[in-house]
Amino acid sequence: MLIKGLVDEDLLQYKKPSMFIIMPKCSFKCDREYGSKICQNSSLAQAQTLEVKNEDIINRYLNNPITSAIVFGGLEPFESWDDLSKFIKEFRKVSDDDIVIYTGFNKDEISANILLLKKFKNIIVKFGRYIPNQKSHYDNVLKINLASDNQYGEIIS
Repeated sequence: MLIKGLVDEDLLQYKKPSMFIIMPKCSFKCDREYGSKICQNSSLAQAQTLEVKNEDIINRYLNNPITSAIVFGGLEPFESWDDLSKFIKEFRKVSDDDIVIYTGFNKDEISANILLLKKFKNIIVKFGRYIPNQKSHYDNVLKINLASDNQYGEIIS
């Protein structure tokens, strides 16, 4: 799988201690829609892309007694759909722990992907683009504050 980075223990993205996998691709739809560079993750585009075997990430996760979820974010996970879906299939062979996917897409834009994710247990998606100058709000699914009031977490399965 291609990634920009990996944080073994993250306490910011989700209510549970998580491994945070930083995905490598994004079309910067938020910037285009807003008309200027607003992406808080745009510097990640310049970071080196790494190729890591799913098996190595999974073993690293399973051998960490602290984490109990995996979060995908960074750039846009759904723009790395092949890698994301292959990882989920492999991970589900060994664990039913929560998988959280942060996306800037709205649900209707990726409805086909969401339908495919429904066949796996414990999938949560954070939907919605970042919009500057919005009030942050507490999300009852993720149990954290989100930056824009249009963003929300949803339990998919």
